[in-house]
Amino acid sequence: MRWPTREEAERILREWVKSESLIKHAYAVEAAMRAYARKFGEDEEKWGIVGLLHDFDYEKFPNPEDHPARGAEFLREKGFSEELVEAILAHAEHTGAPRDTLLKKAIFAVDELTGLIAAVALVHPNRLSGVTTKSVLRKWKEKSFARGVNRELIEQGARELGIPLEEHIEIVLSAMKEISEKLGL
Repeated sequence: MRWPTREEAERILREWVKSESLIKHAYAVEAAMRAYARKFGEDEEKWGIVGLLHDFDYEKFPNPEDHPARGAEFLREKGFSEELVEAILAHAEHTGAPRDTLLKKAIFAVDELTGLIAAVALVHPNRLSGVTTKSVLRKWKEKSFARGVNRELIEQGARELGIPLEEHIEIVLSAMKEISEKLGL
């Protein structure tokens, strides 16, 4: 059982995903996962790959009964690490996969938050460079803003990681700012 290289992971992502916005989401989650790996002294490459691949099957299999299970099947067939497969399964609440490692807790915690931060950046005149933790929290309170983002899951993810919400937002926001050009934000 092995881990894909960053190049293999990106190739899988690009073979399965045609939507540029979903690819950018994968890059945002990868950046956030790398930031958390640094924070916790974990393997940045492995954590980044989990972020890059967590939604790779979503475009082909958007229904909860298929996503991310179909992607997990594919990764197992390719002989990739069960640790990778289980982390990807754990990012989705509906799978019931246990979040019993820091890696699994982190992927769950950052997924929804990257979407909210991207939405805030899209309405900010200076895009991501002008977004602050405070501006994210202001938009957070507007329930009509980014309605599809489940704020309860973001709070739950931060709690499971043991990170205060504001600090969690700051970590993910900083990571996304580092790759703002790649994100088109």
